[in-house]
Amino acid sequence: MSERVRIFDTTLRDGEQSAGVCFQPEDKVEIASLLAEMGVDVIEAGFPASSAGERRAVAQVARSVRGTVICGLARAVLDDVEAAAEALADAEAPRIHVFVNASDMQIDRQLRKSRRDVVGMVDAAVRRARRATDDVEFSPMDATRADPEFLAEVVRTALAAGATTINIPDTVGYILPVKLEQLFRDLRRRVPEVEGAVLSFHGQDDLGLATANAVAAVGAGARQIEVAVNGIGERAGNTAFEEVVMALRIHGEALGVHTGVDPEGIYRVSRCVEDRSGMPVPPNKPIVGRNAFRHASGIHQDGVLKWRETYELIDPKTIGHPTGTEIVLGKLSGRAGFAERARQLGFALDEAGLDRAFVRFQSVAETQRAVGDEEVMAICRGAAA
Repeated sequence: MSERVRIFDTTLRDGEQSAGVCFQPEDKVEIASLLAEMGVDVIEAGFPASSAGERRAVAQVARSVRGTVICGLARAVLDDVEAAAEALADAEAPRIHVFVNASDMQIDRQLRKSRRDVVGMVDAAVRRARRATDDVEFSPMDATRADPEFLAEVVRTALAAGATTINIPDTVGYILPVKLEQLFRDLRRRVPEVEGAVLSFHGQDDLGLATANAVAAVGAGARQIEVAVNGIGERAGNTAFEEVVMALRIHGEALGVHTGVDPEGIYRVSRCVEDRSGMPVPPNKPIVGRNAFRHASGIHQDGVLKWRETYELIDPKTIGHPTGTEIVLGKLSGRAGFAERARQLGFALDEAGLDRAFVRFQSVAETQRAVGDEEVMAICRGAAA
């Protein structure tokens, strides 16, 4: 039977940690509303303890957005948990997400506490969060570089204190997919009681492995994946929302899983986040990049014109793409692509005319990046004369 993988979107929290991004409260509400409409399971609205303004923004999302879980982040510090509880007071379904450093390097060099201190912090913070809501998530930060025995200890502590979701963060995008699978299986062996909670994965993309790691985590038993629209986030960004949703849609049967997300809203929310964040989507970005469904080489153009699936894994309509497959004419384009564009522009050239036009087109295409419709029309008129 197919099991549901929950999609936890952190665009408004970790996504906003992208250098130069500053969402206004109305931006957060707009983005969260689009995500909720798509069926996203959990929306992390922000980090309430970070500032009074952030607390108000999270509260505004909590009041305004229904039909999904609204989450607030908190360090394993009681004041942070109190701030999150306050901000989420009006949420239809509130979640508090407690985190603490788990690797020895971060505990020693950043937190400057002992392992015993960390265990005590986890117990106290999760217990306080659980008094505010039945839905508590715990993340041992830098879990993929933590000592496995200590990782198991803090997870066991969090579960005993009332955590209902255990998230494993690859905080610096370090781990390989095969090692991540081993980590999940090892944790499940060391902490059998974790089977009573939802296992989750949060990946950063420092080595470009975030989506591959997310899929590996699902294969190893994770039933929640944390993502951000367009992959925005700290440093090189987070696991991309659109990539995970479509990867699980395409490979869901093989993995025995599905999500509840309607992919038709992907393009719309991607462009909204691009606009509100000020972070342009790279043209070659999977799924939502400008070139994702554009074809420039003659071989590919010939293939998609004959049968779209020859060179497109995803139907652009599936993600709500407004224009769909596009043939871009340039120096690598072939006769088939040129002929189709001429036909679309209303020219019915005979073979001799098409030959003349294509020779002229190739000459023009050698000198510029793309040949536009006005130029194609002029070439065709000349060939028909």
